[in-house]
Amino acid sequence: MSAELLNEIEEAVRTRRNFAIISHPDAGKTTLTEKLLLYGGAIHEAGAVKARREQRKVTSDWMEMEQQRGISITSTVLQFLYDGYQINLLDTPGHQDFSEDTYRTLAAADNAVMLVDAAKGLETQTRKLFEVCKLRSLPIFTFVNKLDRPGREPLELIDEIEQELGLSTYAVNWPIGMGDRFQGVYDRREGQVHLFERAAHGTKAATDTIYQLDDPILEELIEPELYDQFREELEILDEIGAEFDMEAIHAGQQTPIFFGSAMTNFGVELFLTSFLDYALKPEPRNSTLGELEPTYPEFTGFVFKLQANMDPKHRDRVAFVRVCTGKFEKDMTVSHARTGKTVRLSRPQKLFAQGRESLEEAYAGDVIGLNNPGVFAIGDTIYKGKKLEYEGIPCFSPELFAYLKNPNPSKFKQFQKGIKELQEEGAVQIMYSTDEFKREPILAAVGQLQFEVVQHRLQNEYGVESRLEPMGYSVARWVLNGWEALDKAGKIFNTMVVKDVWERPVLLLKNEWNLNQIRGDHPHLELSAIAPIGSSK
Repeated sequence: MSAELLNEIEEAVRTRRNFAIISHPDAGKTTLTEKLLLYGGAIHEAGAVKARREQRKVTSDWMEMEQQRGISITSTVLQFLYDGYQINLLDTPGHQDFSEDTYRTLAAADNAVMLVDAAKGLETQTRKLFEVCKLRSLPIFTFVNKLDRPGREPLELIDEIEQELGLSTYAVNWPIGMGDRFQGVYDRREGQVHLFERAAHGTKAATDTIYQLDDPILEELIEPELYDQFREELEILDEIGAEFDMEAIHAGQQTPIFFGSAMTNFGVELFLTSFLDYALKPEPRNSTLGELEPTYPEFTGFVFKLQANMDPKHRDRVAFVRVCTGKFEKDMTVSHARTGKTVRLSRPQKLFAQGRESLEEAYAGDVIGLNNPGVFAIGDTIYKGKKLEYEGIPCFSPELFAYLKNPNPSKFKQFQKGIKELQEEGAVQIMYSTDEFKREPILAAVGQLQFEVVQHRLQNEYGVESRLEPMGYSVARWVLNGWEALDKAGKIFNTMVVKDVWERPVLLLKNEWNLNQIRGDHPHLELSAIAPIGSSK
């Protein structure tokens, strides 16, 4: 590789920042996403999730069902420039039924932003997603949201994060007041107080007035009681708070904390500028060739998400690829690690939720969209040069199972096409009975909403009605070592044997008691709650 190209890649990596937002439903994730785009200049007016009729729809929730319910149920990628940085924001589903999609997205992220509702503190889904981030040692940046509403005391929230998540905390800014009395935040980095003026419905960037902490006019502008409380809490922070530790942040051991209100735009831009300073740039990744630096000369990447019909007019299928090393260029030919085939990447796209535009080049840390004519699967590696493969992305054990019936035989082709494409993108896991006379697919999901989404999309995107027939099982376990191991085990009672899309044996059981019974009866049968990675296993 020439010195010129190496410098180009190094500079591109230096200015890349990539992150995913994790939160419990209703913490304001979609609203925060919109406001980050607003400050990044990617949109000119932010929409609210539960929008008034005259307001525009939010950018990240592009699926009709998301807009109807005011929730995020798909992952999207939003790319924009801010202050010289190329930012890749990986927007994840907020609903717990889609936590597996979130897990896949976190596999492509370098940083995570944990959004916390100031009134509710840490909630169930936030804790679960934090555990996923912890497994990957992702740096976690905490944004305490909804300060424009009554909430818990900031010191109490910080203590909860430290005690429950085992994280050291450092408050980068500190709120002045809360609810109707929320007046702004103090930036501890710069020693400045930002007093905000409310924007109409939070659709425009908030305007703020900046004062030095020792400016006497602050005592006139802030209510005496609020001012005294604010100064007292700052003293407590200085005395007992942890020191700022960049190494600990990058190791996922300390979380910088920011306070604000995404709805009214208070503190959002302060968060964004600090995040860009503190966040990790693209990092080395484990592969079969060892750890590869993002400046490794050859292009490599992996598929972390597939999405069908983002553009209903063209019935397209898009593979989301995280660029891991080198430089991507339009029309380049790459090797596909799983199949050994060569693939020409002729229609790359820069992603912005549902919108796309043609892309000429990309670098480590970027996410690109590739047209997927049935070639790619989640977890696939593509590469130039020496053969390699990145760690795969596992599937987790579903808890709900149902036969999916097609009541209209004349729509057989559309039904099969819809099932195939929705299965490819991981909207739901699909299994099949080993009984050749039962050809209906078995939907296997983590939550009920996944079933609803599949049926809704079959109807809306493929014109196919469907009917669900629930099955009385709640536990799935993959049989390690395949059909041979299952045959050796002999008769297994109180289970149903099915096969996944890779033709691997899966046991469906009614409950954990049945599972423990099988383990007792067949101690040599190895079972896994996580699907083996890849089709060859």
